[in-house]
Amino acid sequence: MRRPSLALLAAVLAAACGGGDPTGPTPTPPVTPPVTPPVTPPVTPPVTPPVTPPTTAPDTLPALRREFRGVWIATVANIDWPSRNNLSMAQQQAELGALLDRAQATGLNAVVFHIRPASDAVYRSTLEPWAAMLTGTQGTDPGWDPLEWAVREAHRRGLELHAWFNPFRAGNSSDTTSRLSPTHVWHARRDLVRVYGTQLWQDPGEPAVQDRTMAVMLDVVRRYDVDGVHIDDFFYPYLQRNAANQIIDFPDSATYARYGAGVARADWRRANVNRFVERMYREVHAVKPQLKVGISPFGIWRPGNPAGITGLDAFAEIYADSRTWLQNGWLDYLAPQLYWQIDPPRQSFTALLDWWTAPAQNAKGRHVWPGVATYNVRDLSWPVTEMTRQVEATRALASRGPSTGVILYNGTTTLTWNGGTVTNELARTVFGDRAVPPASPWLDATAPARPTVTVAEAAGAGGAREWTLALAPGDADAVRWWIVRWRVNGAWTQQLVFGEERSFTVRPGATPLDRIAVHAMDAAGNVSAPLRWPATTVLAAH
Repeated sequence: MRRPSLALLAAVLAAACGGGDPTGPTPTPPVTPPVTPPVTPPVTPPVTPPVTPPTTAPDTLPALRREFRGVWIATVANIDWPSRNNLSMAQQQAELGALLDRAQATGLNAVVFHIRPASDAVYRSTLEPWAAMLTGTQGTDPGWDPLEWAVREAHRRGLELHAWFNPFRAGNSSDTTSRLSPTHVWHARRDLVRVYGTQLWQDPGEPAVQDRTMAVMLDVVRRYDVDGVHIDDFFYPYLQRNAANQIIDFPDSATYARYGAGVARADWRRANVNRFVERMYREVHAVKPQLKVGISPFGIWRPGNPAGITGLDAFAEIYADSRTWLQNGWLDYLAPQLYWQIDPPRQSFTALLDWWTAPAQNAKGRHVWPGVATYNVRDLSWPVTEMTRQVEATRALASRGPSTGVILYNGTTTLTWNGGTVTNELARTVFGDRAVPPASPWLDATAPARPTVTVAEAAGAGGAREWTLALAPGDADAVRWWIVRWRVNGAWTQQLVFGEERSFTVRPGATPLDRIAVHAMDAAGNVSAPLRWPATTVLAAH
């Protein structure tokens, strides 16, 4: 994730996953996390999102809002989680659970969880060592599996979880003497790793590197019930300079001599990245056809696209031909990092979003869910209303693609900073209603059958009525989510319930509900017709 250096890490990091000036990169952060970052301030509870008001005929079920609302949770250098590298398992789980609680309360429906920061693992792996940010020492078992826990807890809260990988980053050159585990690629296959300035990088031109990265990704896809896989903007490294301020070229001359076959080196490097992206998309779907594959590249493909845009040339400098990936449909969603405001013409959020969503770039009709820089509310004192304006800008282009959506960076700024400044505003305004993740019809366009639901009414705590729903699929199509909706005083409330659940209890409080509707949704986002209760009174509109 390319971004300005975090204020809370300024004393110990030159940068964290990106750069300060939007036109040029800064170094990747150290893999060894800071020991004593400041304590996160108390979080004010978010404003309770309002239920959908009664805007339709008395017995009409409102249409579902389909929108992706995600947040990145970064683990490299303990940016978002865990806050320190010496916490107990219980403390780590409490922190991660609080972030997930906050995401749910804000009206989000997905988290993008960083599980492979630098050729290491935030989950139990036989292929790569445990990440140092968990215990302070790379390769040390933390005593639990954070990814397994996060998947379960996210689903329990109605949140998708996308596993976020860095495909080629391997660490920092200062780590090579003692900080890297014996099982890290630097020790296990040093022939594949290049020292580039202050960084260690697996060489994308080495076929064995691409094989290793795909093995890691497919291992996660097979063993964990994630909803998507995700890579960000680190392909070839952002350029570094030496002491004489000269650009350092990536040291892949030997690799190029073996595999370049007379192609210009820049074209060969882009072809290496393209080959990996296409392979990732194809092989992930061979294992799980409905799993979403997402990429979050630098927000500008090339300067001048659209006219007037200036900044870093990701096509030429990090060999990321992201427009080609979108044009060829080698992804299910693109999340270009549009970390600029709407108004400045040199890098305008709306100008770039308009370009990315145009048919010339997105003829395949893939999802485009831009990355939104919530961290700049803190770091650059942007007004929080800039965030709501950017969400509204994505909705204004809804006709351009199959869906709207955003992913917010970074997790702690979005969810907890300053007592919840960002989330309170989002929950009060643009995320005041609940949304269901959009459908991806190119993966599967067949909706599940209407579910079978039995409703049992009973007296709950304090005498308030409650309704327990027994949930069953209507056919053999696997249910990924139940969409449960109920009406109280003419207003509808909605909850996503994970598809493995077979029972859900609605507790509306002192005022009893009078309508219930349940849809089944599969992993590709196809939604069934509703099961209606009472059966003769709820009209379908979904």
